[in-house]
Amino acid sequence: MFRKFLLTVLTLSGVSFLPIAHADKVVDDRWYIAPFGTFVQPGGDRQSDNGWGGGLGFGKILNEHFNVELKGFYQNLNDGKYGGSDITGGTADIQYYISRDTFSPYTVIGIGGVNTSHNGKSAAGFIGEAGAGLAYEVCDNFLVRSDVRYRYNNNGNANLQPGTGEFNDVLFNLGFVVPFGEKPKAVVAEATPIIAPAPVAVVKADCSVLDSDHDGVNDCKDQCPNTLPGVKVSVAGCWIVDVKFDNDKDIIKPQYFANLDNVATRIKEHPELVIEVQGHTSKTGGFKHNMSLSERRAIAVKKYLVDGSQSPNLSTHGYGWTRPIDSNDTEAGRANNRRVQLEVNGQAQQPLNSK
Repeated sequence: MFRKFLLTVLTLSGVSFLPIAHADKVVDDRWYIAPFGTFVQPGGDRQSDNGWGGGLGFGKILNEHFNVELKGFYQNLNDGKYGGSDITGGTADIQYYISRDTFSPYTVIGIGGVNTSHNGKSAAGFIGEAGAGLAYEVCDNFLVRSDVRYRYNNNGNANLQPGTGEFNDVLFNLGFVVPFGEKPKAVVAEATPIIAPAPVAVVKADCSVLDSDHDGVNDCKDQCPNTLPGVKVSVAGCWIVDVKFDNDKDIIKPQYFANLDNVATRIKEHPELVIEVQGHTSKTGGFKHNMSLSERRAIAVKKYLVDGSQSPNLSTHGYGWTRPIDSNDTEAGRANNRRVQLEVNGQAQQPLNSK
């Protein structure tokens, strides 16, 4: 029976020492004391009845899995065939904790020495122990602990009992553990605050210093922002075709043909552009009449520019006197208002005044 028990305990102890991946935990490395009581079930070779004893251990927690402990004990075996025995000794133990929690199973091995008194004789001997147990943590500084161990005792040639100097016992220990000091706690790392970047002030560009279409008119005043670069524009930044009409006329005079030819060339170079040909008049005569007159002027210029070809991106619109570029109070101003202008993408020009 004892050999089977020894084999079982040693196997369990050996398995427990296999390499185990260690989690990143806070290490409890306190010292402790461990008083305990023992029930001894002696082997048949002692020819003694069971007995009781007690002892005190002093140990240290090394890391998540290991404790080392020195312990001393006294045990008394009741009278048997050859009488009772008093056993006094101590061991150096290594305990391996499979896990550390409220319930912590462990295995243990130890070696030491004893002095056995039996029928008036005394003998010193060697002991080896192996076993398994369980610790229960009641609180941070108090644990209940119990284990069962096999003990081998060799007293050499002391001849305390006839026929043998080797003994095999089973021990049942129950006690408690009192660690010294405060149990280390896991340090909760403070989250590094995420500092939001300071808002970047968006500085709105000053339109008075910008000229997006490079026509010489700043963006604040430019009412036709997509004008082709290099073309003649009005003070409002719109493409002005240098064609002036006589009062109440829609006939293009030959002196403007060369200029219109240049305009037609630029339009052909940019077939993707949507252009509105706008006709305008001076404020002379009735409103309805001038609206019709301005439309006819726009149509006349468009016909010249396309020269009979299809140009779906070229449209016409008459605005009458609603969008003057000059004063209608003088003859020179009225002559400037009798004009045609082109607006790219059909973006309407706001009137400068209503005169």
